[in-house]
Amino acid sequence: MKQIRQIKWLLGLVIFGFLLSCNKTQDPTPSNSTSTSTTTSPTTNNNYASINNWVYSVMSDAYFWNNQLPALSSLDATSNPTDFFEKLIYQRTTTDRFSDITSDIDALQQEFNGVNTVFGIRYMIGYTDSGSSNVGLFLSAITPNSPAEKAGLKRGDFVMKINGKQLTKDNYQTLLGSGDTQTFTLGTISNGAFVVDDTKNITMTRAEVTEDPVMFSSIIDKPAFGKKVGYLVYTQFVPGLDTGDTLKYDNELRQIFANFKNQGVNELVLDLRFNPGGYVSSSVTLASLIVKNLSTKNVFCKDQYNASYQSYFTRAYGSNFFNNYFQAESNNIGNNLSRVFVLTSDGTASASELVINGLKPYMSVITIGDHTYGKNLFGTLINDDKKRWSWGMYVMLGQTTNANGQSDYGNVNGIAPTYQVSDEVVPFKPFGDETETLLSKALLVMGVQTNAMARNARTTANLSVEKLSSEHFSDNTQLNQKRMLVKHLPMIPK
Repeated sequence: MKQIRQIKWLLGLVIFGFLLSCNKTQDPTPSNSTSTSTTTSPTTNNNYASINNWVYSVMSDAYFWNNQLPALSSLDATSNPTDFFEKLIYQRTTTDRFSDITSDIDALQQEFNGVNTVFGIRYMIGYTDSGSSNVGLFLSAITPNSPAEKAGLKRGDFVMKINGKQLTKDNYQTLLGSGDTQTFTLGTISNGAFVVDDTKNITMTRAEVTEDPVMFSSIIDKPAFGKKVGYLVYTQFVPGLDTGDTLKYDNELRQIFANFKNQGVNELVLDLRFNPGGYVSSSVTLASLIVKNLSTKNVFCKDQYNASYQSYFTRAYGSNFFNNYFQAESNNIGNNLSRVFVLTSDGTASASELVINGLKPYMSVITIGDHTYGKNLFGTLINDDKKRWSWGMYVMLGQTTNANGQSDYGNVNGIAPTYQVSDEVVPFKPFGDETETLLSKALLVMGVQTNAMARNARTTANLSVEKLSSEHFSDNTQLNQKRMLVKHLPMIPK
């Protein structure tokens, strides 16, 4: 076998927005994506042949379904690498929805590490008229220190026009993706209807933003019920900066849980509605801060590769090689918890699903919201170690299970919620607001919120919106991709 020089492992993220539409009637992401997928570099057909031969060599070596590859002799080795690569994918619409190729692997690596040119918004697409034509961008999260936050946008705002044009189901992708400087016109609710407020215009310019995935945390004190509820909004599994403080965000998690522990938190609500995945190392960190009876001898998840890799790793390292263990975390709060609540959407994916699945053998995990995305596969970004070209691939290498061997969520139905709750009441309440739709359900289930309290929180200023998709999207297209990243892959000798 050949050595694979891997950049980062990715478990669970769909690479490109258009692939999401394989299981949706319409892709709500903007058409002017910053993704490098499917672009072509000025390369000759002769170079294409060299690139494609390299692609085939890697896929025949590492691809999880390498025994399903077509014969190289049956393929046009001089075709565009994007087209060539597509011929190698196993059951694109049903099984491998995720592997892909890019003409600029370095740019894609930067995007994976959280550096992107964006406004800094997450949004849900919903209809704003009875004719199901006009739509709005209902802002569900704003990235700290982003152009959107600096311009004054906040969770709960909703956008009805861009650059003076009404958003419709047919034009919103084009408008949102058009130009680096845009003017958003906000809406309001009047007499039970969505109306444009032409006095509320926000102009901003996309900028390079490094996103901190630890978006919000708080403690909800309920002394009458003997409860202290820790609440955490976590938007991406990223350990830290690409250079410098490489554990910055993992350490932020540790600080938050240190506070939870010091304050005597005995219930936890983990909000992963907007989390598409990320690094497995960070999923281990988060799970280790939460799990009950933490032990570094306990398995968090197990990996399974293609037959060749499975055999080699077993011979070289033993069967324990496939186990990912919990790690020592002094700020673990698991012994104060009897369960953990996780807020989910169909954008909850990959490393997020890994945390949910990995905790289940050790404690009760109660999910609230919508079903998750459904990604139990892991892969890696691979470039050419000889630097002959800038092309690179995101290749599925295998799948994961929890300690009990369970991995039954790798389909479009994902992980079914314990409590199905539609997150459609707008404007969205601030994070940590006890009357916010999904958080209030968690409080109700744990016994510190009543149905009457939740009902009283809804006023005539709130409406239920008909959604084009239940997923919350980001103008940072990499956050729409459903990845899970693993940092290290031992080399297989030639």
